Amino acid sequence: MTTTPGLATRAVVRPGRLVGTLAVTQTVGYGVLYYAFSVILGPMSNDLGISHTTAAGALTLAVLMSGLLSIPVGRWLDARGGHALMTVGSVVGAVAVFGWSQVHSAAQLYLVFVLIGVASAMVLYEPAFAVVVAATEPARRAKALLGVTLVAGFASSIFIPLTGQLVDRIDWRRALVVLAVLLAALTVPLHAFGLRRTAAAGHRARRSRTSPARVLHDPAFWLLAATFVLHGAALAVIAVHLVQYLTSLGHPAVVAATLAGLLGLLSVTGRVVTTLSTRWLPMATIVGCILVGQGIAMSLLPVVGRQLLGAIGCLVLFGLGFGVASIATPAILLDRYGATGYGTIAGTLAAPILIAKATAPLGGALLAAAVGYRTLVLLVAAACVVAGVLLFVVRRMPTEDLRPV
Repeated sequence: MTTTPGLATRAVVRPGRLVGTLAVTQTVGYGVLYYAFSVILGPMSNDLGISHTTAAGALTLAVLMSGLLSIPVGRWLDARGGHALMTVGSVVGAVAVFGWSQVHSAAQLYLVFVLIGVASAMVLYEPAFAVVVAATEPARRAKALLGVTLVAGFASSIFIPLTGQLVDRIDWRRALVVLAVLLAALTVPLHAFGLRRTAAAGHRARRSRTSPARVLHDPAFWLLAATFVLHGAALAVIAVHLVQYLTSLGHPAVVAATLAGLLGLLSVTGRVVTTLSTRWLPMATIVGCILVGQGIAMSLLPVVGRQLLGAIGCLVLFGLGFGVASIATPAILLDRYGATGYGTIAGTLAAPILIAKATAPLGGALLAAAVGYRTLVLLVAAACVVAGVLLFVVRRMPTEDLRPV
């Protein structure tokens, strides 16, 4: 049985078990560490006596921390695998969420969210994808990645209403205790036992053409970074500001929230369509078309969005690309650079993307205040189109001497 240099494993595990393990842990991880915050935000802010903006800054800090740690986490994954890292990260996450339930000031809240950012860097998509790349045969990777992201795509649909019910019945502090116990009970044993055969065998990439540093000399890597930074920032702005913009177009708040909820459901559909389309076209070409389509959809929203059918049409087209980066990024990186040093390469790419996602909503709010939501939406549209065009450029760039020998 073969192993992959730089992400070598003791054995290739059964894909079904691996996908099942990570599908559950990613769903619970994203649900508790990320999506629950939107429900907790209001009652927590009122209880602590701080503004929603101040409280929301804690989540921004967590995402920034995750971005800053993505490169060292990637190096760890290349050298040692994800078994110990993701198991310890699950423990850290559960402890941090319990600590969140005990905070009584903004300072304590921010300190807890530093830990949540650390845990997120250790247990969410980037390390999970690195484990899949290391532990599955190349022919099965696309299907395995799709399986993980399909299930995890429902994290918001499961945990936002679940958290809402808990807050309504037992208050936000006790709700977080329940979520911390749930996170620990599901993710710690699954990572501890489900990832046992994915630990790295200690093989390190040679400092030559097999080194992850080789990608830093490839202009296409920086174009990929620009692509996903632009797209990630655009999605972060829409995720935060879409409801407000739809209400400014005249839609009732309930309708606006329902329309915004379409994005999460459509992201799952988009992942399936994208993966199936790779039978006929390269991933970069498919995603480039999707991103351009998203830009067109957003550019039309100010024009036709006042009518309900017009808003639905624009958001359906935009929503199909809402989660596509999750499966596109590993596929494009593997196609261009191979699996050697994948953890470090993916971590290097993830760092600026996560920083952009963390800061874009605040930048969007400042822009909306200065130039209005219409202009902000048009800027989002332009960012998507430019990102799509950059992918077309990357697709045409040579790959000689980039994949290890």
